[in-house]
Amino acid sequence: MERWVQSCRRELLDRCLLRNEHHLRHALREYERFYNQHRPHQALAQAAPLRAVPNLISDPERIADLNIRRRDRPGGGLHEYSHAA
Repeated sequence: MERWVQSCRRELLDRCLLRNEHHLRHALREYERFYNQHRPHQALAQAAPLRAVPNLISDPERIADLNIRRRDRPGGGLHEYSHAA
């Protein structure tokens, strides 16, 4: 739990200005989703807890044609990157 609180403070709370309790709760819900569904974890081989490890792309042609999209999370401080369909 201490590690989660440290990550939350460093990656979210230290980077945004919260207006009220409602805004704080919304930001924490978004961070929780980000933490569990997207953020890579070293102990899980760079997978997120609620997402499987993606298949490796070793074909040079596919690597050259990767189309990556970025999605900003609350306040623009957190970014999610994914392959475009």
